[in-house]
Amino acid sequence: MSVPGRALAIGAHPDDIEFGCGATLARWSRMGCVVHLLILTDGSKGSWDPGTDLTDLIATRRSEQRAAARALGAAEVHFLGEVDGELVAGAAQRAEVCRIIRLVRADTVLGHDPWKRYRLHPDHREAGLLTVESIVAARDPHFFPDQVEAPHRPERLLLFEPDEIDHLEPVDSVDLRAKLDALGCHRSQWRSTMGIEAGPAAAAQRLAFEARVTAELDRAGAEISAPAEPFKLITEL
Repeated sequence: MSVPGRALAIGAHPDDIEFGCGATLARWSRMGCVVHLLILTDGSKGSWDPGTDLTDLIATRRSEQRAAARALGAAEVHFLGEVDGELVAGAAQRAEVCRIIRLVRADTVLGHDPWKRYRLHPDHREAGLLTVESIVAARDPHFFPDQVEAPHRPERLLLFEPDEIDHLEPVDSVDLRAKLDALGCHRSQWRSTMGIEAGPAAAAQRLAFEARVTAELDRAGAEISAPAEPFKLITEL
């Protein structure tokens, strides 16, 4: 696939985009693509500490996401601000995501696969549905006609965490490093998501986490003998 001129990646939580397509976005950005990120929830469930101040956690996760976006070379991060764990693909949410799609005018949109079997996290499923439904709305002038942004039809949709893989985006060591650095920006998630505990073992645990991510990309790209991020590609939009 040719490098798009503009791309919009839509994730349920801070760090989802980095896990799902971070290396791809880093490569595209390096090659001149204007990359935007849209984070749908506030990340307020992202702590194992019951005493966590949620206002502080939300602010921290936004700050971490902006740092991760810089590591990927993204131009801008948009936040929808829905409550973590309570995301729904409703009309109000669809209107706002539609507006962002029309505003960014990306030719390529990336998001969660809503049809992945045995998915446990409801936000990932709802985020995928919201992405698909908002693409449909964004292309048609009779959806949300009071929006000032003109209708826009992307050329392609790439679903990460795909149930059915039919497209691979190869990545090199520079893109992989950018993905790992972006993931590392999400320090609030080191313990719960990445298995990195504070203390003297943190450095070794971070290296082990990075090795696991690298191995996943190697497995995904085995058939092309190169590390790759896997997707389901949809072009009939």
